[in-house]
Amino acid sequence: MTEEASGVSPAGSVVGRDFFDRATVEVARQLLGKLLVREIEGEQRWGRLVEVEAYLGPDDQAAHSYAGHRSPRNEVMFGLAGHAYVYFTYGMHHCLNFVTREEGIPQAVLIRALEPGPGVGRCSGPGLICRSLSIDRTLNGVQLSPPHLYVVDDGEPERRIFETPRIGVHNSGDWAAKPLRFCLDSPHLSRPLPRAFRAVGD
Repeated sequence: MTEEASGVSPAGSVVGRDFFDRATVEVARQLLGKLLVREIEGEQRWGRLVEVEAYLGPDDQAAHSYAGHRSPRNEVMFGLAGHAYVYFTYGMHHCLNFVTREEGIPQAVLIRALEPGPGVGRCSGPGLICRSLSIDRTLNGVQLSPPHLYVVDDGEPERRIFETPRIGVHNSGDWAAKPLRFCLDSPHLSRPLPRAFRAVGD
């Protein structure tokens, strides 16, 4: 953390499990603008979701569950929607995902960037998010609800949504170019938006 926490709690309603039990792309888009909240010993840290990526299960060559792959590492993806899937990568970073769809369909949304709230450090990338919010494998499989990790809808006005190919999936065949990264126009993105990409629904 780069500054003292403000002690102010984020206002709004906690997003329930039904929100995540839907089409993954729809969930990814509708997560943008909401708050990701982490509670640690009564202290709340949060940031606004501004960049996510959708991973669409066994057909998706970039997904951990591609071709039906199932292991202790990704087992949570096969479970109920509305749970955290946290994995460790490159021997140094944790990455946070939200499980979507019904049980047995291993899809998820990767959380890539947040606009940091009070007392939260830089969150421009999956590893930085987990470091700033103290998220690690101990949260793998937890339900996205208080008191540990959850999403709050604080009524933030809708902003333009941009879609681009995902980052770092160049070895995933035709799936490398699919526009499954969803972003708001924010200085906190893990990678700036190319000017050529248009807004979804604009």
